Amino acid sequence: MQAAHKNRHILFTAATIVTVLGLAGAFGLAQGPGRSPRTGPAYVRQQGYFPFGANANKVQNEIPVTDDTYAVEDALPAVAPAVPKKPRKILVFARAKGFVHSNIPLAAFTMKALGDKTGAWSTTISYNLADFTAANLAQYDAIMLDNTTGFFLDDSNAAATAARHKALIDFVNSGKGLIGVHAAADSYHTGGVPTFGARRGAGRGAGAAARRGAATSAARRGPFTPRPTRPYADAPTSTWPAFSAMMGGWFKWHWPFPQLIHVHLDDPSNPILAGYHGRDFTIHDETYTFAGFDPKNVHVLTSINYADMSAADKAKEDMVNPDHFYPLSWIHRVGKGRVFYQAHGHDEHVYSNTAYLEELLAGTQYALGDLKADDAPGNVKLN
Repeated sequence: MQAAHKNRHILFTAATIVTVLGLAGAFGLAQGPGRSPRTGPAYVRQQGYFPFGANANKVQNEIPVTDDTYAVEDALPAVAPAVPKKPRKILVFARAKGFVHSNIPLAAFTMKALGDKTGAWSTTISYNLADFTAANLAQYDAIMLDNTTGFFLDDSNAAATAARHKALIDFVNSGKGLIGVHAAADSYHTGGVPTFGARRGAGRGAGAAARRGAATSAARRGPFTPRPTRPYADAPTSTWPAFSAMMGGWFKWHWPFPQLIHVHLDDPSNPILAGYHGRDFTIHDETYTFAGFDPKNVHVLTSINYADMSAADKAKEDMVNPDHFYPLSWIHRVGKGRVFYQAHGHDEHVYSNTAYLEELLAGTQYALGDLKADDAPGNVKLN
């Protein structure tokens, strides 16, 4: 009896293995001939880097991680808050010449997915300077600057660089839209990384690269190491004032990921913030602080609830804002055009937050001119 029972157990085990393997094959789970291993940029997240030294000739990754794209698709809003006045076209420009964020391909994918899902716009994604000409931009209703750090419109041709600068400013002033996400504001300021790899300044440029360039993701997300505190007077200055004014400010410093940030809705009834249902919230992300920002010049949507931040987290800040006001998203008019900026979006998980996507969708429709929203500047009064 024991031998028979043992034989039945062996047969059952073998049959189970065959069944499991068959199901695995049917669902594409088995590794074997014809199935590629989950390697490469479509499956393994590329780390961010500064594009000089060993990375000077590194080709910027354009492929989002597949699992991240699934998370975005699962979180997409079902409908847009406004009906487009006409078919809309957006250029997502993703060339980074300062710190090259790992999130760039996913942010581009997200913008395209939002437009495709809701019908609010169609999307062209470009990493190529050749696409940034006045003639080519004329076909678009808005440009999204996807974490475009450093001198992202510059090259060795001074005349062509000047033409691209003028094309962007003229585009917005003429009545078109501009959307900036996260590191779009980390552009054209001192202390950054020049286009051609020569080191310039300190802080986020050469010094930051030396501190962070070789670090692993785990090390960067480990315990925060305080830096020597510098006064606010040492904050970076703009190298392209027209662009900085259009953006509303420029990068000064950031709390590193995964800093917990308490977000306050400064205009809770604004339709761009409808996805938050009038409630303040918290988020983990890398969170920028800004130089050159004046709330009198823009309509502030959200900001850090500084009072809820711990003393230890407040003490991390370098070049402390004297007014302790830390904007996160805002809108304003530039000439006949409209600008929407959102400071969060550093870490990939943010793009699978439906409320964040609803703000990005609505803010983009505002920039396109399809969503009416109160954009009167100076809604936040500082003491």
